[in-house]
Formats: sequence, structure tokens, C-alpha cells
Amino acid sequence: MPRKTPSGLTLLVSIDPDSPEPLYRQVYQEIREAILRGRVAPGTRLPSTRTLAAELNVSRNTILTAFEHLWAEGYLEGKVGSGTRVSRELPDELLQVGAQATPVRPLLSRTPSISRRALVVAEAPFHLSSVSGPPRPFQVGLPAVREFPLDLWRRLAARRWRRSASELLNYGVSAGYRPLREVIASYLGSSRGVKCTADQVLIVAGSQHALDLAARVLLNPGDAVWMEDPGYHAARGAFIAAEAQIHPVPLDREGFDLTMALERAPEARLAYVTPSHQFPVGVTMSLRRRLELLQWASRSSGWILEDDYDSEFRYVSRPISALQGLDEDGRVIYTGTFSKVLFPSLRLGYLVVPDEVVDAFTAMLVFASTQAPTIEQAILTDFIAEGHFERHIRRMRSLYHERQEALIATVNQEVKGLLEVRAAEAGMHLTAWLPPGIDDTAASEWVAEAGVSAMPLSAFAVEPPERGGLVLGYAGFTAYEVRTAGRRLGSALRSALAGGGVRGGHVCSQSAG
Repeated sequence: MPRKTPSGLTLLVSIDPDSPEPLYRQVYQEIREAILRGRVAPGTRLPSTRTLAAELNVSRNTILTAFEHLWAEGYLEGKVGSGTRVSRELPDELLQVGAQATPVRPLLSRTPSISRRALVVAEAPFHLSSVSGPPRPFQVGLPAVREFPLDLWRRLAARRWRRSASELLNYGVSAGYRPLREVIASYLGSSRGVKCTADQVLIVAGSQHALDLAARVLLNPGDAVWMEDPGYHAARGAFIAAEAQIHPVPLDREGFDLTMALERAPEARLAYVTPSHQFPVGVTMSLRRRLELLQWASRSSGWILEDDYDSEFRYVSRPISALQGLDEDGRVIYTGTFSKVLFPSLRLGYLVVPDEVVDAFTAMLVFASTQAPTIEQAILTDFIAEGHFERHIRRMRSLYHERQEALIATVNQEVKGLLEVRAAEAGMHLTAWLPPGIDDTAASEWVAEAGVSAMPLSAFAVEPPERGGLVLGYAGFTAYEVRTAGRRLGSALRSALAGGGVRGGHVCSQSAG
């Protein structure tokens, strides 16, 4: 029988391992019901996720997922270091209703008639969650937002409102603000070797919108998709939502392995790749592999979805030309985003699509989102056309290189023997490799207790990687913050290894509590 926690929470949570309902949902429901019925009072401090997992005999990920749902819905509150508590803001009326009503169940239990696609997405083994509050080092995908020229952006915005506000307040073209599409086409041609006209450029609400749109247009339910493994989990989510069959393709020193892909799914309709800087491992796809992939697309009428998410930040040479620039048969869909290059909340990205499918993509845009906000598109147009964008890129390229060097030096000094990290030629993150036999999920959970965000490499993989690693973002943090967080990271890993807490594929019992 589990021991009683200071709050007695485990006495109120009953789970059934044999139930078809996921364990995280059972935990979520039980805690939510206890709160609504007043069995756990507002302000009550809950046990740590590690302690609760040990006492309920479930994985810590199960508890974390349940807590994330409760946080998102306002039942819990808390900050790192001060514990998690039942929200003090729960209105008395809610608690009174909850005490009298039938326990409220999540959406899937209440609405069994939702679409199969929604059920598949909801039951996927990963979720994209919004991160509130200050970012935690080494959060992945975060640019140096504190270095963004905000005063300049304000001036450009004010000028737009003064000069052309009335014409920008009406509905716009679904494909995007024409002047922005023109400057993007020009920029991509000169900096990335992309061959396109403005007519082929479509403006979307960030890279996730682009991936979802491409999946909607190009895939039928059941179509086979090749995907780099490990690879970008949000792309996997878009393909799952399209009810595609995902076939993971391992990487080697040349990147995506077409020979292996053909062995696993010769009938594939689409290949998703990040050739300039593979996410998350960082390898660059060789020219030989690029040409082989293009030949496959041409002879099979397949599609290549090229995600060029951070290619601007290359440190050892000019940015590598895009795969799309080598395409002679119109089989490559190219996508990029301003969210990582400028700031995440801008939510503007773009697709470059072959002429033959422009109409199909545009029609899908009409019904999926109508249009991206026109005023932000107009401000971004000025930012690019007047040269501010390329100046910002050059400045960030230098800054990110310095921060990468600070991360490597810190890991080598503070975490030597526990993490192996090598300089990358490009990007905003590094993958640091753990010693053989160390569970990266457990290591990630352990260092999270020290206030460090270090995503496990296995979280991006369909098949278990041969060696675990931690994906460390450095772009959004100063060299001082990188060094400070690196010391915490090293201390946490040494503590975990000393206690046996990250060996053998799970968090060991002595690490709980």
C-alpha cells in the first residue's frame, strides 16, 4: 500500500491498470474530482510528481501529463522551486457545483462521436504544449528575443498605421500580402538558392500551419510518409492528423537514408526532411543523397517536404542552398518560418509550392484560415525590404555562434564524462550525447528538477535511439545564463548517476521522493 503523503493525495486517487483508459487520464480525473468535491482545499500543496509517481506505481511522465492538463484548465498553480498547489482562484460556485454534480470527464469521454482523426491526435504519445512564464534554459527553438530591435519594429508599425491603415483593415488575399510574397521570393532566391516567383509563395501562420496545410493537400488517409528518425515531432503530429502511415527512416553521416526508406516503404507518397540542418541531430544531407531523393520523387511522382527552419544561422560558410533549388520537376514543397528567426509570437511563415499545386494550396488556405493578419505582414515587408532583416540575421548569426561556444565550453568543463557535445556548423541547438546505458528520458526529468529544460532525444524518435542524448537550445540565452545553467545541469546529472537514478531505462526507486 502506498505511503501517505503530506497532503494525503494518494488516498484520494484510485487507478485501474487494467482499464482501457490511459493512466494519465485516470490520474487527471481523480485529482480533478477531489478538487471539485472539496476534498483537497484551494492552496493545498501537492506532493512532487516524482513522489506521486512512486506512490501510485506509475511513470513520472504519467503524472506530468495529468498535471499539465490540470494546469492548463486552471486547477493547479505553482512555480519551479515553490511546489505545485491547488489553485487559490477557484470560485466557490465552481466548487459547490462540483460537489453536487456528477464528476466531469474529459472531452473524449463526454463526446465519443468525435472524428477518428481527432481521436488519433488526442491519443498520440506526444503533445505540443504552450510554455507560460519565463523560458527555462536550455529550451529548444527559442531565439534571442531580448536582442530583437523592438524600437525599430515599433517605428515601422507606427508608420504603417499612419500611412496605410485603412487599406490593411479589410479582408486580404488568402495567399498572403502580395508585397511580402515578393520580398520573400527575392530573399529566398539570393540567400537560399530557391527558384520561385511571388505567385508560388504562400503566407501561413508559422511552420506548424505550413506542415498541416501540406499534409492536407498532399496526403490521403493511409498514405505512407517517410520521416527522419529522430525527427521533428510536430511534423509527425501533422501527419498523424492526416491519418498517414509514418515510416521512420534512420540517419547516418549523410543524413536521410533513401535505401533504407525504400526497403521500409517503397510505396511512400511523401518524404519529410530537414536537409540543411537536420532536426534534432544536426547532420547536413549530402549532395549525393539530395540528388537521389529528387530522382525518387521524379520517377515515383512522390513529394518532398523540405523544412528549412533555421538555415540562416550557419557559422562555417554561407548557408547551404536549399534542396528545392535542385528540383527540376516540381516535386519539392519548401517551408520556412519567421518565428525562430525573429520572434515566436509573430506567427508568420511561408510555403513555396510548385506552380501546378498553387491553386490547390490556396483553396485549402481559404477554408483552413482565410488569411494571416495583414498589418503584421505589411510591417514585416518593410522590415525585409529596407534591409533590417538581413542585418538582424548577420548579428544573430554572430551572437548564436558565441553562445554555442559558451555551451560547449561549459559542458566540457562542468559535465565532462557525463555529456559529449561537438560543435555544430549551424543552428540554435546542440544534441549532447549521454554515456551508453543512460536513459535520456529519466535524465531529462532529473535535470528539470534543477530548473533546466533538456529535452530527451528519444522524445523525437519513433524507434529507440542507439544512444540517449539531451537536446539543448542555446540561442535564447546569454553566455552567462548558459554557463550558470550548465553548472546546474552538471550537478543534477552527477547526483542522478551517483544515486543510480538514470540507468536501466527508467527512474530508479531511490530517486523518487
